[in-house]
Amino acid sequence: MRAIGIILAGGSNYRMRELSNKRAIAAMPVAGSYRSIDFTLSNMTNSHIQRVAVLTQYNARSLNEHLSSSKWWDFGRKQGGLFVFNPTVTADNNQWYRGTADALYQNLTFLKNSHEPYAVIASGDGVYKMDYNKVLEYHIAKKADITVVCKDMGPETDFGRFGLMKMDEDGRIVEYDEKPMVATSNTVSCGIYVIRRRQLIEMLEKSAREERYDFVQDILIRYKGMKRIYGYKMTDYWSNISTVEAYYETNMSFLKPEVRDYFFRQYPDVYSKVDDLPPAKYNIGSSVKNSLISSGCIINGTVENSVLFKDVFVGNNCVIKNSIILNEVYIGDNTTIENCIVESRDTIRANTYHKGENGIKVVVEKNERYIL
Repeated sequence: MRAIGIILAGGSNYRMRELSNKRAIAAMPVAGSYRSIDFTLSNMTNSHIQRVAVLTQYNARSLNEHLSSSKWWDFGRKQGGLFVFNPTVTADNNQWYRGTADALYQNLTFLKNSHEPYAVIASGDGVYKMDYNKVLEYHIAKKADITVVCKDMGPETDFGRFGLMKMDEDGRIVEYDEKPMVATSNTVSCGIYVIRRRQLIEMLEKSAREERYDFVQDILIRYKGMKRIYGYKMTDYWSNISTVEAYYETNMSFLKPEVRDYFFRQYPDVYSKVDDLPPAKYNIGSSVKNSLISSGCIINGTVENSVLFKDVFVGNNCVIKNSIILNEVYIGDNTTIENCIVESRDTIRANTYHKGENGIKVVVEKNERYIL
């Protein structure tokens, strides 16, 4: 493909509450065995983008560990490759990324040293499948300066989380409102952009001179009337996990057969780093209904309508309903968990009760692992 890929994976988000205390949003576990960034990386490699940069910053340790080998997404090659960029102190700059445009500007060398004519910019917190070639073809056909991938959402959507846009009959964006208090459109930006590489460099250099640091506010919205900015509507599944509620709903959607079939059985595939773990073990007396159980889990109790990530131990007489249990959680005997997200590497004491009464409860327990 005639484009380089850039994945913005550096931000933190207070709406993720305790879940973002020790990891970047792009490193959040999704669908039992994946990380959020896996979906964007898979889209890049499936679109034959050979040169991809991941811009990290906040709580990047687990994300960097996940990206330690590029072979899982087929970027371990002589030409191109996967590049991970953290904020770096230089003779000219000692600032962390002050925004998305500043993150791109501080890695301008990557853009200048590339030879592909276009750049595909995407966020690391989206769960979707997309062929970026189709967006590029649309971008070229429209003679656009920037193309924004968007999607029409239902009335139940929290539109205050997204950028909203209106387009004319030709698909050109005529209005763009970033995270408004009152929604004036149901078309949201998916955080995926196609732009000519040299034009991106020019815009970033100008924004830096004017001390403007945000890609949406200082490039998309600012140049809306001057540049040809078009919207490309996607119709397939797309979700953004930037809040606890959205993260919960996204994982729960994988309990639906049609969603699992779309992501895991239809071409192209979604790739991730593979752990060498044994298959899940279901002991006598256990009961599992409509749930995703990942490798390394040991189940002794009852699990219903839940997603259990890798290496989870469920004790005797436990009941887990409508919950998400992250990696390496030990759940003691006679424990009930309902409408919860349990943080990874937690030890849940025996004979305890956790239930989300008004919304989703995030359970964070750091106890010694008692011999039961």
